[in-house]
Amino acid sequence: MVELWDLYNENREKTTLQHQRGNPIPSGLYHLVVSIWIKNQDGNYLMSQRHPDKPYPKCWECTGGSVLLGETSLQGALREVKEELGIDLEASAGQLLHSERREKNQDFYDVWLFHSNATPYDLVLQKEEVINAKWMSEHEIKNLFYNGCLHPLLNYLPWDFSNPI
Repeated sequence: MVELWDLYNENREKTTLQHQRGNPIPSGLYHLVVSIWIKNQDGNYLMSQRHPDKPYPKCWECTGGSVLLGETSLQGALREVKEELGIDLEASAGQLLHSERREKNQDFYDVWLFHSNATPYDLVLQKEEVINAKWMSEHEIKNLFYNGCLHPLLNYLPWDFSNPI
């Protein structure tokens, strides 16, 4: 299936241009990317393990991906969580934690936080994307980073945005 994105100028103003995933993004233009951290009542975060056939195979990550044509950042975040983990989150429960323009990736990167107490029985993993998911503590997630097992494009951890990793 062809994945289409809206393109934005450097001020994050949507242009009339559409872009197909896999093609080079024209210079001076950007697309939207989201990371979604899901936190439970125990203070743990829902992490997923990437499929071995994807880039960064078997790395752990929070849910994330590109925002599709016509979606807002929040809509893209909700869709990604539903697609990859099978969880329906409430839009009103989302909190935008961080937003930045990343020149290297030609994107605007938005980091969202949601609260959920989903159990393993609530999860429906997208087989092509995710091979495992589990709740992890901040300490466990930091260990993933230090051991090279955390997706390298995750720039920030949700509990400490003052110190990028």
